[in-house]
Amino acid sequence: MSRAIQIQAFGGPEVLQCVDLPVGEPGPGQVRIRHHACGLNYIDVYQRTGLYQNPLPLVLGMEGAGVVEAVGDGVAHLQVGDRVAYAAGTPGAYSQARVMAATQVVQLPDGIDFETGAAMMLKGLTAQYLLKKTLPVEGLEPGDWVLFHAAAGGVGLIACQWARALGLRLIGTAGSAAKCALALECGATQMIDYSREDFVARVKEITGGRGVKVVYDSVGRDTFEGSLSCLRPFGLFASFGSSSGPVPPFALATLAAKGSLYATRGTLFTHIATRERTQQMADELFDVVASGEVKIRIDQRYALEDVAEAHRALEARRTTGSTVLLP
Repeated sequence: MSRAIQIQAFGGPEVLQCVDLPVGEPGPGQVRIRHHACGLNYIDVYQRTGLYQNPLPLVLGMEGAGVVEAVGDGVAHLQVGDRVAYAAGTPGAYSQARVMAATQVVQLPDGIDFETGAAMMLKGLTAQYLLKKTLPVEGLEPGDWVLFHAAAGGVGLIACQWARALGLRLIGTAGSAAKCALALECGATQMIDYSREDFVARVKEITGGRGVKVVYDSVGRDTFEGSLSCLRPFGLFASFGSSSGPVPPFALATLAAKGSLYATRGTLFTHIATRERTQQMADELFDVVASGEVKIRIDQRYALEDVAEAHRALEARRTTGSTVLLP
């Protein structure tokens, strides 16, 4: 049996229930992992509320780290006893142990502890596919300006550091002076406190009226229109979340009127659909962390049983960096 956090219905943090569930043996292509730490991400909120629906009952959680306990037939890259981490395409990480497909599970380098592994996979791989694969038609070169919303969050702080390593000039937004200071410390070139400033006007001021080549936007409804107004001609609006609600329907002609813009809605799980691609992206993430160019901040730790409070803090934007749950 494994202690796990399960929901029987969609709703607020109150639907999160701590239960004991059987784990079972891995089938072909699967492994069983004993978790040492699990990551908390905003996609967990989307799944809890039903914005992203999965069959019920559901154990939440997309990110974790631990030790392989058993290996199913056909799994060649892992063995019992391996230290591993993952960002999974299917939920189930809020648990002491789980059986899952081995495709997205990678060996964790010896220099990275379990908590860091659990905090870095989904967020770090997201930063990787955004900055390295989700690019404007004109590309990104050192010195280019980009705009990154929620820059003091888990993905944002990794992106600030990685952008600096790539020579990009990142303008970030956050909701307080303290969060802005944190993102600047982590490599943002400029920060905008959206609680006190008009981020569109500030972006135009910072870039001399030109705008940015790309906006990375995980906020959604509240920032969408402003994000488009921050782009230079042929710029890219890259949506990868909707913490304030989904982007509303809009006329494609809007993109023409604002300068032949591009828009995309990416997801990490398309990028890590194969084991080879998952490993390549993870190796790049591990390398940039091992080099010291990107440091993984874990600013909140909760016992697994206290996950409801962790969700409340995340939704209220009281968190910075990464949050981990400890089974």
